[in-house]
Amino acid sequence: MGTLSFTATVSIDGYAAGPDGDFQFGAPSEQVFRLHVERMAAISTEILGRRTYELMHYWEAEPEGEDWGDDEREFARLWLGIDIVAASSTLTAEKMTRENHRLVPDLTLDEISRIAERAPGEVEIFGPTTAAPAIRAGLVQDFRFFIVPVVLGGGLRAIPDDARLDLRLVESRVFENGFTLLHYRAA
Repeated sequence: MGTLSFTATVSIDGYAAGPDGDFQFGAPSEQVFRLHVERMAAISTEILGRRTYELMHYWEAEPEGEDWGDDEREFARLWLGIDIVAASSTLTAEKMTRENHRLVPDLTLDEISRIAERAPGEVEIFGPTTAAPAIRAGLVQDFRFFIVPVVLGGGLRAIPDDARLDLRLVESRVFENGFTLLHYRAA
């Protein structure tokens, strides 16, 4: 049985994207990206919304004209090996690019629970909009926040406003670029 986690890069004021939808403020340094590579080794399944699913196609092959480093190649290798669940009512099965990708048109709490129960390792639900119902329902056990030293003043909140969580800190780390990792577990 797997565990359900949520990871987000957020501004100090709690936004995963700014008012215009931009999330480039959270572009990781080499050190932060290295930690993402390391943590991907524990993830067996990723649950994504449509936009994130489409964005993550980037990791399916090294783009022509780009020169990935060792960490990028390792991240791509790990990414290609995990099961991907795309939650979308607008994607079609034909858009699923790999055998280990599955489309779920209606991501219910029961479906999220089934995915986690059947997974051999950590299940990461990625994206605040996709994760919000699971967060509200208390299904998420681990929260990893990469805090970026910027204030956005508005945008897409990482945690839904009406969520009530009792968490305990299990890990923290400060990076050379000023990012801070706060890893919490549900109490």
